[in-house]
Amino acid sequence: MSVSLRLGSFPRPLQDIAAKVRDDERLDGDDALTCFTTPHLLHLGRLANAVRRRLHGDVAFYNINRHINPTNICVYTYNCKFCGFAALPGEDHAWEMSHEEVYEHAAKQGGDRVTEFHIVGGLHPDLSLDWYLEMLRGLKERFPSVHLKAFTAIEIGWFAQREKRMRDAGLGSLPGGGAEIFHPDVREIICDGKLDSDEWIEVHRTAHRLGIRSNSTMLYGHVEKPEHKVDHLLRLRDLQDDTGGFNAFIPLAYHPENNYMGLRYHTTGSEDLRHIATSRLVLDNIPHIKAYWVMITPKLAQVALSFGADDIDGTVVEETIYHMAGADTEQHLERPELERIVREAGFTPVQRDTLYNPLQSAQPAPVAG
Repeated sequence: MSVSLRLGSFPRPLQDIAAKVRDDERLDGDDALTCFTTPHLLHLGRLANAVRRRLHGDVAFYNINRHINPTNICVYTYNCKFCGFAALPGEDHAWEMSHEEVYEHAAKQGGDRVTEFHIVGGLHPDLSLDWYLEMLRGLKERFPSVHLKAFTAIEIGWFAQREKRMRDAGLGSLPGGGAEIFHPDVREIICDGKLDSDEWIEVHRTAHRLGIRSNSTMLYGHVEKPEHKVDHLLRLRDLQDDTGGFNAFIPLAYHPENNYMGLRYHTTGSEDLRHIATSRLVLDNIPHIKAYWVMITPKLAQVALSFGADDIDGTVVEETIYHMAGADTEQHLERPELERIVREAGFTPVQRDTLYNPLQSAQPAPVAG
């Protein structure tokens, strides 16, 4: 399906890309590099918005979710220089939940009244795969209607076993964390010794072939260059061509506080919107682009809905990883507030489950007068 775009209304460097968007043609690597470097951000946003509206109309998704981080003790505490979450055993900010503490925490966070538990943590040196399997089974027994989205590819690799046992224990899908930037030149600087890009991709490929869907991510705003980000997106797109197993892509902005990177600057709103828009344009086979409000603020997530994003994540309540890395955004938005944010941006809020099945459309806002 083509969209109506007047090519002459775009700056010359974007006209070829606009023609491809109009004709629903795939962008190549050079086009992706142009998207990451063009100064014409508003025009880029127009193109991305045309694609998101072709795919999703005026719908903007959200879900009712809660985060659970069973432990932040991690063997990679000093490998991942960008991370402010991880701790070594005995450090003041280290924690390790028991199974019962996990279940109690889940109950306090809403239990069966939510649709998703998002579960990630550190690579604990003493917790076995069986410990995590029992945690999944216990959560599923107590909250059978809640989808368990759990464990980054890094965690799966640490467990040193494939996902089938986890699926049988109740695992519903994988989050996209741990991808960072795939290019080895960047990975050597920011997370040397961590699961490499080929291993990350293989974990997700295997999950997809087992019928376990997942998300994908990219961490930007540190030492990477535009060409590294192009490589990252194209590798994700290639895997999606092969498996079709990604639900969504989430660009993640680097936070400079409380880590070992030594950087002192935050991404700007323009940078965040550029990554949303470019992702929507390049990742033509990944259905959803998420503007993670916890990271970029609710206000910017609202704007991002017109720059290619069709999802703003969920109610969350308690987010640990990015706030320990320096985020100062809110951690909880009630459903009416999420819907207000979406509606005032000109879109229709739709509650979804983890796999993007619509659960409930919001009622239109009451007309004053």
